[in-house]
Amino acid sequence: MSRLNAVHGIVARDLRRTIRQKSRLLGGLVRPFMWLLLVGTGYNAIARVEGGLSYRAFVYPGIIVMAALFGAMLTAISTVYDREFGMLRLMLASPAGTAAVLTGRALAAALVGILQGGVVLLCAPLLLRLTAGQFVMAAAVLVIAAASSSLLGILVAAPVRSVENFAGVINVVLFPLLFVSGALYPTVQMPGWLRGVARLNPVTYQVDLMRAALGQPSEFGIARSLVAIAVASLVTFGLTGLLFDPQARFVRRGPSARS
Repeated sequence: MSRLNAVHGIVARDLRRTIRQKSRLLGGLVRPFMWLLLVGTGYNAIARVEGGLSYRAFVYPGIIVMAALFGAMLTAISTVYDREFGMLRLMLASPAGTAAVLTGRALAAALVGILQGGVVLLCAPLLLRLTAGQFVMAAAVLVIAAASSSLLGILVAAPVRSVENFAGVINVVLFPLLFVSGALYPTVQMPGWLRGVARLNPVTYQVDLMRAALGQPSEFGIARSLVAIAVASLVTFGLTGLLFDPQARFVRRGPSARS
């Protein structure tokens, strides 16, 4: 029960912090619609997508995933705040352990991602004709995408020591994850080397899974995408646990630290 209480406390604390930061929350809700309006409308006049889809319809699944990706990964900044002010050390020293801290962080970030992606998903009938089953499947994929993205965000935040550094690092990570994912253009039309990078990008499979849920052509198939996301999430959680654990850091200790 102590671990469950720790997870609940971390989730509640992180969500309260997010709700208080109304400008960041509002920006996260507005951002995907700006991309859809500006990028989607602009490219809709010149882009041609196989299968007879309009570009706005093609990019819509990617925009849903993008909203969840940005919401979940940016919420990881709370980890950097707590490290900078010493709170994270107290959490890791608690009887609940590292796994409970990471689980609470991931759940809170995933909930924010689900919220932001869910707002975009609710507007899907304006662009797509969806059945009730497709909408339910898309909601399930959104949960999977937000959970996977939350782990990526925590992994990025794990070694960062200050909020200023996180702001610089997260943008360098976020945009390549988005652009090399098939969210804005098909991966099959990328150069060979870039297509290989896309295969290693977990967001690629999130986007492909969302396309399948919304009735659009899928490049990898549901089973392969689910396996890829599951493997990436397990690896990410393991790496993050090592970075958080003071006894298993990837940084060598100097002579003064060992003494």
